[in-house]
Amino acid sequence: MKNRCDRREFMKVIPGAALTPFLLHAADTMSLGVSSALGQDRKQLVLASTPTPNVPIGVGKGLHPGRVVWAYDPKATNWQGPGNGHWWESDHTNQTVVDRMMSGVIQRLGGKASDAKAWDALIRHFNQTRGNGNVGYKKGEKVTIKVNLVGCITGWGVDPKSYDLVRDLDYMNASPQMILALLRQLVHEAGVQPHDIAVGDPLGLFPNQYLAYLHSEFPRVRYLDHDGGGANFPRTRVQYSSIPFYWGSHPAGTAQDYVPLPYAEAKYMINMANLKSHAGAGVTLCAKNHYGSLIRKPPDKGYYDMHVSLPGGVKGSGHYRALVDLMGQAQTGGKTLLYLIDGLYPGVHPIEHTPRKWFTHPFNGQWASSLLASQDPVAIDSVAFDFLWAEWNDYPHMSGADDYLHEAALADHPPSGTFYDPDHAANVTRLASLGAHEHWNNAREKKYSRNLGKGEGIELLSLGPGTV
Repeated sequence: MKNRCDRREFMKVIPGAALTPFLLHAADTMSLGVSSALGQDRKQLVLASTPTPNVPIGVGKGLHPGRVVWAYDPKATNWQGPGNGHWWESDHTNQTVVDRMMSGVIQRLGGKASDAKAWDALIRHFNQTRGNGNVGYKKGEKVTIKVNLVGCITGWGVDPKSYDLVRDLDYMNASPQMILALLRQLVHEAGVQPHDIAVGDPLGLFPNQYLAYLHSEFPRVRYLDHDGGGANFPRTRVQYSSIPFYWGSHPAGTAQDYVPLPYAEAKYMINMANLKSHAGAGVTLCAKNHYGSLIRKPPDKGYYDMHVSLPGGVKGSGHYRALVDLMGQAQTGGKTLLYLIDGLYPGVHPIEHTPRKWFTHPFNGQWASSLLASQDPVAIDSVAFDFLWAEWNDYPHMSGADDYLHEAALADHPPSGTFYDPDHAANVTRLASLGAHEHWNNAREKKYSRNLGKGEGIELLSLGPGTV
């Protein structure tokens, strides 16, 4: 495994280009692979025991508590791999199939026979559980979508002058096809006006290659961006609100974090993560998608280092996990109507630069071609964790990789004893259980407690060929 990129190899990405300061910086520093804070060598991993199946903890969330919907369709992806264009190009990811997958998960999640009725049911339930009454979407209410563009964070894959994606072109970022499918659902089925939608990654630069695909159909959507630059398409620079964000570990001597303004302005949030393993966290899913939500980088000097509570540094179970604060804060998890995990092209962050095909059932050597959806943030990450555990025998098996799910499911009395209260400087209001956690019975049947007739835990509904 390479830890450093040769400049000549790097320049093959953009033949004939000059070594601009950005490219020199990227070639010299951004191919370092994994810092000591971010990950471990596979050979040095401390592995966890095999999870015990069907022992649910926590309280299921959502219109159908603990429900997770999994859509799988191999027709969504036909990329042959590096050298055959890029996975995100329309020739390699089928928009029609992705649209169908998005429609399917929305309908099954809402329990309705049409997309519009499903959205209305999901929104009404969301409002009822938050004391807003039995009301659906109202015109003018804002929706903010947090997507994962980690391969586009400042100083990584996007040239900050041209806004072209120039390095790691096949990195496992949010699929533009999946984003477009969601935008179509929000506008045409949920009744949201495009100008009331904001989508992006506060830590990332929205590259031209992705944005061109979206902007042509939805030019009035606000595309969020760390810098707000780029001449080809309008981007909205993410600013801080005045709402503070607090950590349950109460770090001393660190700068105050604040919630991004588009989060504070939104009535509804949608968390669209990617299906990936992680060399420092074991997995990176909906919870860790919020590592890009605070505008600054997780280990930025002077701030609380979000990396220190990951299992790469704190192994085992029963520990404080910053992910729980991110999941439960009022402006992040508290506003999240829908959780999605884009599993078209999963991979290993940050040590590998292209996705991997999967070999467990039903993938059998093809791309994962999947989409997960839920209103329960713990349940969806639990299901995704089980997929990753079954597929790969390294990072998802790290000791402590699912500890944050135990802490989140039992946030009202977590094993670590932490007083999780990300909305207050002092311990005022402890978070309630954030959702249901358990592991499936086995990787072939993929059954959780509610699938087995129990009245608690997770329910996994499968859509697609060969999924059961």
